[in-house]
Amino acid sequence: MVEVKVVKVAIDVNTKMPVIILKEKGGEKTLPIWVGLFEAQAIALALENVKPPRPLTHDLAKMLIEKLQGEVDKVVISDLVNNTFYARIIMRRNGENLEVDSRPSDAIALALRLKVPIFIDEAVLNKVAVGSKSVETKPIGDEEVEDFKKRLRDLKPEDFETS
Repeated sequence: MVEVKVVKVAIDVNTKMPVIILKEKGGEKTLPIWVGLFEAQAIALALENVKPPRPLTHDLAKMLIEKLQGEVDKVVISDLVNNTFYARIIMRRNGENLEVDSRPSDAIALALRLKVPIFIDEAVLNKVAVGSKSVETKPIGDEEVEDFKKRLRDLKPEDFETS
């Protein structure tokens, strides 16, 4: 396993999607993971140490783990299947080791709040790592957030119908 850190939360200028850029500690390999806007916002808030007035989902998860006397040791981005990343939250409670399946964005948001290390399986990193300049990004701005909120307000049930 290779330890990584979150170096940037941004918008991919090509896809217009939020992307989290991870970089291996002590190395040059980077890994972009495209995520949803809300997940990107949750990660950005944790990076900036911004405390919302009410707990967000990841804050709630952190509080539940702490109240139940659990301890998260680390999170691991463990696999890539059909262009979908998988992660695990590695934790302990009452001497029992536990692994919880997670989306990488949720695992990262939780790890940042709990200040635990983020790892990636070396085979996954080697499969998808890129040079640090390979993904052209720009910071997430208020305009993108408002546009996303507007699109959510305008959704209709028929927008989700499949053929």
